[in-house]
Order: sequence, then structure tokens, then C-alpha cells
Amino acid sequence: MTEPSSKNDTGRFVWYELLSTDPQGALAFYVEVMGWKTQPFEVGGDGDYRMWVGGQGPLGGVTALPEPAKKLGASSYWQANVQVANVDETVAEVKRLGGQVYVKEDVPSVGRIAVIADPQGAVIAVFSPAADMQSHDVARQGEFSWHELYTTDHEAAFTFYERIVGWERLGEFDMGAMGKYLLWGRNGKQLGGMLTLPKGMKTPDGRDVPPSWMYYVTVEDLDAALARATAKGARVLNGPMQVPGGQRIVQLMDPQGAAFALTTPPTPR
Repeated sequence: MTEPSSKNDTGRFVWYELLSTDPQGALAFYVEVMGWKTQPFEVGGDGDYRMWVGGQGPLGGVTALPEPAKKLGASSYWQANVQVANVDETVAEVKRLGGQVYVKEDVPSVGRIAVIADPQGAVIAVFSPAADMQSHDVARQGEFSWHELYTTDHEAAFTFYERIVGWERLGEFDMGAMGKYLLWGRNGKQLGGMLTLPKGMKTPDGRDVPPSWMYYVTVEDLDAALARATAKGARVLNGPMQVPGGQRIVQLMDPQGAAFALTTPPTPR
């Protein structure tokens, strides 16, 4: 069921943007892999920003990676928008806690947004919408359903996000040599996990893995989606494998270098 957002939606993920070095190539890739449709941000418009549209309506967008981000060394990446009551107050708290603020602006008729980095360096956005935004059933095909932070200190990172967006600690489990995996969410519902990066973990091109977010998309047939992704030039980073709870996942890098993951729907209980 899709429900209208409540007045107290701080901490809810409401939008997912792909900032890409090749937006047209990214459009072709994700339409094939996820089955998403696309449309201009404004109906009938011809702007550079295009929206991803799933079975429950728009869920994100794709645009060119900004030049300032390139100068900072960024490559293509996914960026989630987390709802807050007041962007300016949140940004002030981000600064007090040692985070960085890269962009703060109003988007006409949409809302106010700030792109920030937590004290460990992972980039995310906080967003206050101009109107209520519908929530989606994340167990359905093509929906973002899990949010994973890789960082240099997951306990410090969690404290930061607890302060700025009110996320709750909901448990943890031991991953052996990989360390503790901290589960977090809001209103008692799990939304994702946080993990301290093991020393020496490298990207496929040999760089140290930077503090960063990875977002998981639900697919009904993981093997079929994985086959479509690799046929279109994706690289497998990890998996496929089964995770606690019975779901299967695979972590990938798209042809433009943005990391993302696929997951099967939650196992019925």
C-alpha cells in the first residue's frame, strides 16, 4: 500500500539520484536492468534532469555529475535524499558535529536540499519537501529497499545520523573478520546497516574504498537482473549470496562506475 507521508517524516528516504559521468548511458543501462521508465522532471520539458519511474511512480532521477564534484575527485555515484523538518537547522547541526556542507539550495516547487558529508566523508543529501511525498512499498520490483554505509568508524557515524535525522539503533550482528554490522532504522523498522571498512579493502581499480553509501533495489528475479546488468557492462563487486533473513543480494558497479546492489524481496514470515 502507498500511504501519504505524515507530518513527522524526519529520517525517511524520499528520493534517489544518480550523478553520472554519462547520463545517457546510465539511462539505457538502468531502464534495461531495473525495468524503470524515465520522464523529464517537468512534463513536456527538455531539461537535463530525468526522473526514474517505477511501478509506484517516480522514485529518483539522473543528471550529470557536477564539475565541482569531479574536481573533488568524485566519480559517478548514487545519492539518497533523507527528509528533515528544516534543512537550515539540520545543516547547522551537521557543521557542529564536524560534517561538511557542499550544496544548499531551493528547488522551485520541490523543496529545499543540502548535499552534505558526514564526519567520515560519506556523502548524502537532506531534503525538506514543499509538499507531502508518497511512500512506496519497498518489497516491490524496482524499489530501493536497503541502505548500507561503509565507513571508517560506524559507531561514530551512527551517532552523527542519530543526531541529524533521528535514526534508531535496532541491533547488530557479528560478521566475523568483517566486524560488527550495525542495524538501524526509524519507528522500529529496519532501513539499513553500517559497517566499519576493514583495513586494506580496495575498489576494483585498486583504490582504497572510501566512506560511502550503497543502495539496494528489490528485484523479483535476481539472476535475471544480474544477467541483464553484466550483459550491459556492469561489474560484480560481491555475490550473489544469501544474507541473514533469507534474501539474496549482489553488489555491482554500473558501466559509469556507480556502485549499487540488487536484492530479492523480503522472505515471508
